[in-house]
This record gives sequence, structure tokens and C-alpha cells, in this order.
Amino acid sequence: MSRDSGGYPLRSLAVGSLPVSPTALIVDYGGVLTSPLSGTVDAWLAAERIEPDRFRAVMREWFGLEAAHNIAHDLETGRITPADFQPRYAEALRRADGSVPEAEGLLERMFAGFQTEHRMLDVLRSARRHGLRTALLSNSWGFDYPRDGWDGLFDAVVISGEVGMRKPEAEIYVHTAGALGVAPADCVFVDDLGPNVRAAVAIGMIGIRHVDVDTTIEELEAIFAKPFR
Repeated sequence: MSRDSGGYPLRSLAVGSLPVSPTALIVDYGGVLTSPLSGTVDAWLAAERIEPDRFRAVMREWFGLEAAHNIAHDLETGRITPADFQPRYAEALRRADGSVPEAEGLLERMFAGFQTEHRMLDVLRSARRHGLRTALLSNSWGFDYPRDGWDGLFDAVVISGEVGMRKPEAEIYVHTAGALGVAPADCVFVDDLGPNVRAAVAIGMIGIRHVDVDTTIEELEAIFAKPFR
């Protein structure tokens, strides 16, 4: 594992000017507090008979570094509803035989396989016991989040569709830090998508790209100098 000059781990991504003692932990939802996105999405693609290469091409077009503003961004910021989005999404995912997946309920089926990652919930409970401020920062696709118990996990919850901003826009990170009453430089941000992590680092946060639970715990323990197991 490589480390920066301050001894912080860089195996995923933790770069920038590191505060002596960060006081807040911000986490993504899908792929961090849930089972990995890849396995869930792969099962959904197979069930819908959608070619994985087609799906990846659509994701690059809509979410790549050079992506222009598009309908998926409007969904994430709450400008349109899932009902508006799903027919366009289904058409974009047209199968090789020319057929189109059933638009109604498409997003619900896509997310149906998510399973809660309970070890990451335990990480949040440990953070709270250590006196750290905690927040959820998630880009929403109209997903019905299972919010039971969140009051005991988070000091702030920021959902893109509820605030009209989305990752990786700088404003949503600043907004989340403000909701916790801290500066961005006081925050550690965990996300499974590299562009979202890099955007957080760019405004002064410490970023960890979530690869697996054990690696994230190891990095958090190095950064905060506290146990998270």
C-alpha cells in the first residue's frame, strides 16, 4: 500500500492537504452502504436481456468525464421524475434484437438486488461513538431509500434529487459539509466512483475510493487514528 508523506494510505485515493484531525465522515449509498453495484447490475442486465456493452456505453455517454448535460443528470437533480426518465432509459438500452425493455418499473427492477452492507453501518456507528459528525451524500435515481434507523446513523442526509445538485458538482460537497457544520477540509468522503472522490478532494476533503469494506476500514483507521471494527 502506498502512502503520502503524512503516512495516509493511498491504495484507493486519499490525497490533498490532510488536516491533522478530520472531524466528519461522509459516505455514499449505493455500492458503499450496499452490496457492490457491479454484481447487482450484472444480474439485472441478464434478467432484462440487456447487453452489458450497451449498458456501459450508455453510462459513458451520460456520466463520462466529457458528458454533456443530459436526462440522467435531470433525474439525479429532481428536475424530472422516474416516470419521465424510464422510457428514455429503456430506449437507450435497446436490445440487440431491436426490442426495448419494459419501461415501467425499470429502475425498481434495477435496484431490487441491492443488499445492505451491515459492516459499513457498523463503521458509521463507530464514527458516532468516536464523536465524529456523519452524513450520507447520494445521487438519487428516484430510489426509495430504506431510511429506518438513519436518525441514529447520520447527522445530515443529502440526496441529490432533494437539493437540486449532484455529484461530482463541487456545490453539493460544500453543501454537505455545511449541513454538518464543518469545513470541507474537516471531512473524509467515501464513494465507490473515482470521479466523485476526485471532486471531493478538489475542494479540500480527504477522499477514499471504496473498493471493499476491509480496505475502507483500514484507511479510515489510518486517517482518524481510531478503531472502526
